[in-house]
This record gives sequence, C-alpha cells and structure tokens, in this order.
Amino acid sequence: MGSLSKEDSQPPVATTKDHVHEHHGIKRSDPYYWLKDRANNEVISYLREENIYTDSIMAKTGPLQKELFGEIKARIKQDDSTYPVRWKNYYYYTRYDSGSDYARHYRKHVDSEGPLGELTFDVPEMAKGQDYFDFDEGDVSPDESLIIFSTDITGRGLRTLRIKNLNSGEILDDTITNVEGGHAWAADNKTFFYTKQDPQTLRDYQIWRHHLGHPVEDDVLIYEEQDETFGCYVFSSRSEKFIIIGSSQTLCDEYRLLSAMDPEGDFKLFQSRSRGLEYDLEHYGDRFYLRTNYEAPNFRLMWVPEEYTAINNWRDLIAEREGIYLNDFEVFENHLVTEERENGLVKIRIHETGTGEHHDIEFDEPAYSAWIDTNLDPETEWLRYGYSSFKDPETLYEYNLFSKQKRILKSEQVLGDYDSDLYTTERHFVTVRDGARVPVSVVYRNDSFKKDGTSPLLLYAYGAYGYNSDVSFRSSRLSLLDRGFVYVIAHIRGGQELGRDWYDGGRLLNKKNSFNDFIDCAEFFVKEKYTSSDRLCASGASAGGLLMGVVANEQPKLFAAIIADVPWVDCVTTMLDPKVPLTTSEYDEWGNPENNEVFNYILSYSPYDNVKCTEYPAMLVLAGLNDSQVQFWEPAKWVALLRSKNIGNEPLLLKTNMESGHSGSSGRYEKYKEIAFEYAFLLRVVGY
Repeated sequence: MGSLSKEDSQPPVATTKDHVHEHHGIKRSDPYYWLKDRANNEVISYLREENIYTDSIMAKTGPLQKELFGEIKARIKQDDSTYPVRWKNYYYYTRYDSGSDYARHYRKHVDSEGPLGELTFDVPEMAKGQDYFDFDEGDVSPDESLIIFSTDITGRGLRTLRIKNLNSGEILDDTITNVEGGHAWAADNKTFFYTKQDPQTLRDYQIWRHHLGHPVEDDVLIYEEQDETFGCYVFSSRSEKFIIIGSSQTLCDEYRLLSAMDPEGDFKLFQSRSRGLEYDLEHYGDRFYLRTNYEAPNFRLMWVPEEYTAINNWRDLIAEREGIYLNDFEVFENHLVTEERENGLVKIRIHETGTGEHHDIEFDEPAYSAWIDTNLDPETEWLRYGYSSFKDPETLYEYNLFSKQKRILKSEQVLGDYDSDLYTTERHFVTVRDGARVPVSVVYRNDSFKKDGTSPLLLYAYGAYGYNSDVSFRSSRLSLLDRGFVYVIAHIRGGQELGRDWYDGGRLLNKKNSFNDFIDCAEFFVKEKYTSSDRLCASGASAGGLLMGVVANEQPKLFAAIIADVPWVDCVTTMLDPKVPLTTSEYDEWGNPENNEVFNYILSYSPYDNVKCTEYPAMLVLAGLNDSQVQFWEPAKWVALLRSKNIGNEPLLLKTNMESGHSGSSGRYEKYKEIAFEYAFLLRVVGY
C-alpha cells in the first residue's frame, strides 16, 4: 500500500448526540444527525477541522499535486474559444484568455469582418471578488436586441436573473432573484416567462410572466405544479412559434402551449399526463414531433398536427425497433436525424423524409461517444454533431445531409507531445452473477500496461436515472494513464446504455443490480489480471457516490482506494423527508419508503445505515457546503460513522468545499487543482 496513513495525525472526532429515527416499527440510531444544521457554528467548525486534517494527510503529496496540476494545465490551450453558433444575424461564441478562470462571451454580426466581434459579457470581470461564480448566458430576444442572463454566487442553484440591452450595453433595472434560471421570450420582445423554485425544497414549481420595465412585484403567476413529485420548466419551441411549459417526473411528461404572439393568453394542454407516458416535443412547420414511449418502451418518433395534439392524433414517423433505443432527434426541412443506441453504442442516423431511406454516420473506435450538437436552423443542409473517444479529443463536425460530405469544424487541441497511437481502447461484456452482460470500456497506455496484475486500475460508474456513462476524452486523464493506470467505465444497470430495460433493471426494487454489476466487473478485472485488489481503485459521484458507499460496505477488501464525490449515502433518512430538495421528485427512482417493502429494501443497502466494523480501504469523500442535490451533511455524517467503525489503518478523508455546491469549484483552474488533488490521492495509495 502507499504512503498515506491515518497515523500521520489524528482525525477530528465528531461529537455524538442521541437521536433515534423510528419508522415501520424499526428504530435507527443517528448519533451525527446534528451535523445537518448549517447555521450551527459547531457544524461549520467541525467541517473546517476535517479539511485541516485532510490537508495534513495530503501534505506530503504537495509536490505531486503541483506536478499534476502543471501537466493538466500545460495540455490545455489557455486562450481557446468555442466554435461560433449562428442564430439569425449573429454568431455567438465564448473565449478564454490565458490565465483566466472564466470565459468571455461574444457575438459577431454575419457581415462583420472584425476578428472578435462584440464583447457581450466580461465574465472574468463580473466574477471578481466572488469565491464562487456561475454564469449562464440565456436566450436572446427574437429581435436580437436583448439577452437574459443569470448568475449564482453560492452554488445552491438559486439564481439572479437580469437583462442586458445588446445594442447599448445597458443592464436593465429588471432584476429577479432566487429563481431557477430557465426562461422563454414572447414574440413582442418585452415579455418573458421564468421558473421559480420552492424556497425550501428547491423544486421548480412555478412559472411566472414578467413585462420589461414593470416591477417584479407585478409579475403574474401563470402556472403552479401542485404535484410534489413533478417539477416544471418553460422554454421556446425551435420555431419560436410557441412558449411551452413542461411538467415532468421520472416516468411522466406533460406540456402546455401558448402562441408566442399572445403572451397574455391562456396556455393550452398538449396531452394530459398519464403515469408512464413520457414524451419530448419539438415544433417545425405546422406540426409537432414527439419522441415518446407511448406503446414503445425503447421510444419511437411520432408527429401530430399543431391544432389537434391529443394522443389519439399521434402518428408514427419512426416505429420502435428491436434492440434500438431512441435517445434524441433533430428535425430538418428534408431530413430527420436520430441519435440511437444499439448494443450500447451511439448511432447517428440520417432519415430522408421524402424517400424514407436512411444511412448512418460511421465511427471507428470500439468505445466512443457521439451526439447531435446545436442545430438552430432547420433549413440548413448541414448537421452539426460531436464525437469523442478515450483516445480522440472532442471534435465538432458538420455533415452534409445530401452529399454526405463531412468536415471538421473544431477539434480539442492537446498541447505537448500527445500521440493517440500510444493508447489502446477495448470494449468487453462482463457476465455478472444473474447472467446479465455488462459492457465495460477500457483505456490504457501501451508501454506501461502489463496484464499481470501489477497495473493500478480506476473503475468508474454512475448507474442511475437512466443517465449514460459515455466514453469521452479527458486530457487530464493522461496524467493517470501515463503513470501506468488503466481507466475503465462500467456501464452498469441503472443507466440506459442498453435500452429502457437496462434502466428499469437498476432502479426501485432492482437497485441492487447496479451494485452487484459494479462489484462483479471489479472482480473480472482482478481475475483477468488487469489489476489486483491492492491496486484497484473506484470512483463515483452523487448517485455514483451511493454506489461507492455500498461497495465499500459490501466488499471493502476488494479495493485499495475509493473516491466518493458528493455521495448520496443517507438514503432512508433523506427519502423519508419531503422537505429535503429532490426527495419528492425521486420516488420513481428509489421508491417511497413510506411503503414498508420499499423502506426495508432501501435500508438494506443505504451506506450510512450499513457501516460495519471492518477494515475499510483508503477513502476520499468530497462534499460541497452549498450542495442543493446531495446535502453536505450526508458525506459528513457518513465519514464520522465510518471512522468510529473502521479497524484498519487506511485514512478516511473528508474534504468539504465551503464555497461551492454539487459541481465543485466554478473556475477552471480551481477544477484542475481538484483533479490533481484526487489523482495524487490515488497515486499515493497505490504506491506511486
């Protein structure tokens, strides 16, 4: 094992205070329940003590962290910019200057010959003096004179929304605070709609209408979502003809429509909600296009006239097909483009609407990701899509829908002597304990990997909400690969890589499949001598942090190190508290423990409720004080309990970012430092 040891200094000991939960006749002792009070100075002091302890244990890795940070920074083009996106008469893009944590935002008229165009937002200047600063450039008004933007300075997700006049540079007086940030312009360029959150649960539950120049106090509540398991949002159709209010939960969608020309009119229901009916919609011409699971578990593409939107009028465009999951679509004047998954890999398929013929865009790597990118003009003959693999930096392409010509618009530049031929990617299917075949994606450096069990390996997974853990290039990851690490993504159940059944097989009362899949994949790589247990590392974030908590309890000796980033680990207590953000909207993901069977099932795997006296591996647990998705007290309580039960010598470290939320630091250089910190932890544990 490496040189990190908890014997270097003594960790803080959290005070225990009697607290007992009782539900369904079962009592659960929770001695660290008091840590959830962020207003308590004792809580903040304890978190700071944990940070000091973590820094003391990691102090010996200081030179390595500095080396890693230097490598990561040196590979990245510091003065880079995004490829411009055209909307009407302007191109929009962002640009980083060397040494800047934040990008500046620009727009350039299509007829302009200047090199940069107009500076619309100087975000580095706006962020000065802020420990955390998240900026979102929102929608431009239909006449291109105004733009909505929003900021968050806590990481809590409560944003301040303002409007800028792009012609004069003036920031208007209209200021709306504590909102979600989503919005939609009406056609009059004076009215917009926005989303408000419940101040306690942070559920997006109201849509309001604002007229420029009018007091915010005069804003009109347009829609309130009464069902606590749903959230709502508002957006404009791609055609700009409609304002659309959406209401969604895990297994159901519902939409309401309003003509953008009539902002004070009444919204019309598109199709009433029905449990299990999911659909996305887009408008073009005189019809709506729908990606839906209506009588199609893996989704199909349908259309409906804009005047008669009820489900009995929906008509097939692309029927559901065996073994193919429809993930996304884009509508063009003469083509439909679909993003599909077959055997776990993405296919981008071009459909000619006139002839019904179709063809695929080809990809070569055994493991990769591809996606439909931003396409704002449905009348263009060029499709923008993105591609990346473990070896290939992210690349933006244009593809001619008629001639099939392909051209590169922009490829992520990796500075230094990067050579993709030095690395090998593999894709395998691991047969797990119940016979399911779990896809895994692998990358390593050819000249440093030996298939004899001596290589360190980092195994990552997420496995929840139907989110796919797609393969992608990260230049920062080269710092691990070049030091001999193998990197693996396990596409476990709970994601949707192999279709809807793959998701359903890893949620609710099937959730343990996610954990078993991960453990069985880990054992596969030990058995096949990609690594050994004393060099096998694991990482996961959020719901993937839950995964880390479960495998730490169930197979602590299988792993040398575990990184749990903002881990959701106090599952029963959280899911029994409807006042905690996200709880009510996630009953269809985890189940409602008011039900006795669900309660006992979640209790059987909840990491905090299953900590035991054993030798835990070295663990780095990361939290954000202002996290709105996984409350900071969950990882804090978990680490305190782990410490009280751990009989091993490996360190259990808690590092809480006192200025950020769920996604960590907002500045790019601070993010590089966070990555270097995590890599240094892993490298020292495996004895680098």
